[in-house]
Amino acid sequence: MSNILEQAQAAADRQNWPLLVECLQQVTANGSQQPEAHILEQAVSLAIAALEWGDFQDRWEIAKVLPNLGNGAIAPLIALLEDEEADTEPRWFAARILGKFVKPSYPEGNRPEVMQALVKLIENSDEELSQIAAETLGNFGTSAIESLTNLLQQPDSRQFATAALAQIRRPEIIAPLLSVVTDSQVAVRACAIEALSSFHDSRIPPILVGALKDPATAVRKEAVRALGVRAYLDAELDLVKLLKPLLWDIGLEVCQEAAIAIGRLKTDAAAAALFELLRSPATPLELQIETVRALGWSETTAGLEYLQKALIWRSAADLEGETLTSNSAIPIVGEHRLIENMNPAVCQEIVTVLGRVEKLELKAKAAEIAIDLLESNHPAVQSSQIKQSLALALGQLGDIRALDVLVQLLADADNSVRLHSLSALKRLGGGEVRQQLASLVDRPSLEPRLKQGIAIALQEWQEN
Repeated sequence: MSNILEQAQAAADRQNWPLLVECLQQVTANGSQQPEAHILEQAVSLAIAALEWGDFQDRWEIAKVLPNLGNGAIAPLIALLEDEEADTEPRWFAARILGKFVKPSYPEGNRPEVMQALVKLIENSDEELSQIAAETLGNFGTSAIESLTNLLQQPDSRQFATAALAQIRRPEIIAPLLSVVTDSQVAVRACAIEALSSFHDSRIPPILVGALKDPATAVRKEAVRALGVRAYLDAELDLVKLLKPLLWDIGLEVCQEAAIAIGRLKTDAAAAALFELLRSPATPLELQIETVRALGWSETTAGLEYLQKALIWRSAADLEGETLTSNSAIPIVGEHRLIENMNPAVCQEIVTVLGRVEKLELKAKAAEIAIDLLESNHPAVQSSQIKQSLALALGQLGDIRALDVLVQLLADADNSVRLHSLSALKRLGGGEVRQQLASLVDRPSLEPRLKQGIAIALQEWQEN
């Protein structure tokens, strides 16, 4: 062992920190056999030197060794942690390593001097060190709650203490966090709301409802998200009524979160609120797409019907002479001029959502919408990308009623469309569908392009 320490000392003298790390790893490599105290003391001293003077990788590796050198490493680590003349990075690592010494499973249990040093670091240090100290304290669990709660009383440490408490996720943090939900710092309020959303406690819903009107976007967003996973409160609070104004929030991320939250309620009233947003000409593209997804997630017949309504376009005759591109905004008309200027990307998303329907009782409706779209003169169906997506969706839905429209796609000029159609046909029925294609290809009345498409499909089917 002395030999190894001599090599380690020589490596330190040459500032060969990677070699020093290798030597110190051997000191603790004997498993249950604990080295003598003077050996551990020297090893700790050398490890601290590597922590102070090595590069990031050296520090990363030595951080794995130090906890194995025993409690004798605690005092030197605290000394480094409290050395305001030292560089930030070794102090950051010291805080991180000290966290390894405070575990319920550790032989000597929790170390109050470690906790005190980390609390002091939160109170008096720069932001980077305060953050790692708070994270480390948060990992201590309930034993750190009292210290962190005391830090909430101090404005300079409140943000980091709140973040640390938020990591503990134990009921004991509810009361301290409730004390800062109206704090002047946005980060504190947002963090407290996010953490409180993890708990089912009667004190929390009123806080969440109040936070919907917070002047800070980040806080409103967290409140919306928290209420969105509490569908059980809908009957009591009328969540659609509460969340609907947030669909028109000044912050786009709040609007998107509100659409997701309302979709999770899975009610007809929720679907109606989402469709109102989708049909508005003032709704930005990103929000339209999120709204389409939310209608799909709602898993209701009403949600699918609203998606179907969103696909009511002007007739082909109305569009005669106009060129449709992927960047075009296409005017829509229906009974009441339902949607103005739908972007093709929204249509694409609707098709994608239809293919993801999983509820057995809704799959038939989703397939029906996709089939109707392919059979219509819908301008979007001129797009190869949309046709590919429709074929993919119909394959995923597995509805045999899609057989005819998928066969027609085999005549498409775009090879990718034909391949997607063939893939969907395979999912509809395997051998049975293949037999039907084989019988079709022999019909003399078959349109030549379709005949060729079916023949190619049969050949590829056989090869694969």
